[in-house]
Amino acid sequence: MKSINPELPIVVTGGSGYIASWIVKYLLEDGKQVRATVRSLKDTSKIEHLLELKEKFKDKLSLFEADLMVDGSFDKSIEGVELVIHTASPFFVAGVKNAQKQLIDPALQGTKNVLESCNRISSVKRVVLTSSVASIFGDNIDSLQVPNQTFTEEHWNTTSNLTHQPYAYSKTLAEKEAWEIQKKQTRWDLVVINPSFVMGPSLSKRLDGTSVEFMKNMLKGVFRTGVPDTKMGFVDVRDVAKAHILAGFTPNAKGRHITSAEVMPMLGVAKIIKENFGNKYSLPTGNLPKALVYVIGPFFGLSWGYTKNNIGQPLNLNNEYSKIDLRITYRPLKETFIDHVNQMESSGLL
Repeated sequence: MKSINPELPIVVTGGSGYIASWIVKYLLEDGKQVRATVRSLKDTSKIEHLLELKEKFKDKLSLFEADLMVDGSFDKSIEGVELVIHTASPFFVAGVKNAQKQLIDPALQGTKNVLESCNRISSVKRVVLTSSVASIFGDNIDSLQVPNQTFTEEHWNTTSNLTHQPYAYSKTLAEKEAWEIQKKQTRWDLVVINPSFVMGPSLSKRLDGTSVEFMKNMLKGVFRTGVPDTKMGFVDVRDVAKAHILAGFTPNAKGRHITSAEVMPMLGVAKIIKENFGNKYSLPTGNLPKALVYVIGPFFGLSWGYTKNNIGQPLNLNNEYSKIDLRITYRPLKETFIDHVNQMESSGLL
């Protein structure tokens, strides 16, 4: 049990990221002082939305430069704080040329660097880590090996590796490393958030995020001939942000938390958008035959292994623990997708 002093600053690593930006915004709106780390203060295009928050909330937000791959670069931002929310980690599944360098090293080394800073700085009491359901399972087909074909926080991804699902492998390695480092000391505890596919409005106008890319492809007709028949867990970015904050400030919070609103087929996303935006966008109306996904999937970053293990396979995620331990309420995905489309329209991203 850890009680965090609400008067002290809170560190949010990877502060310009999709989830982190909402965490920063909510903390500031709640009157908290926030220290957000970013890779570069010079690249203002990536932190424009944070600079706007800094202007709005005056002396409540401080920005620090820190690099996941540089030892000790988080020390300065963490000095004197009790709560560290570590969200910084690469998230992309397509276009990976060197998985070790692009995904594994930053996720693993970044986690080590942040937690070693927490070990050095005696004020830290709690770390909240952004992990993923990808550290719980690698492929939908893995659900056939678990009770009731339903994943819980008890499960770990044992099927991903450097060549198959390397993003999921990076999240698994990083979370396991975090638990190992935490076990070797007793001063700070670790609470982990494991979101499914995060969607919903972004606070920035960047187009380089996986969630934005997914929605852009859906709306711009990339999938108009059909989508793979795959089920995915979805969750609103604002709910994920609130889960991190609740994990930080709920004294008894502990363990891992599957953070997911609902599992639905990929086609379900298109149906919700069509119901609310009519024929404005060239949306898919059916599923592609699995044989065709084997042929065209690689052009969209879907390997044969992914197709075999995920298309037409069941998926169930048990989110009950997050609702009990963090007392989080998930908003309906209809709201998530409508707000996401509206934000992309208003930001000129379409």
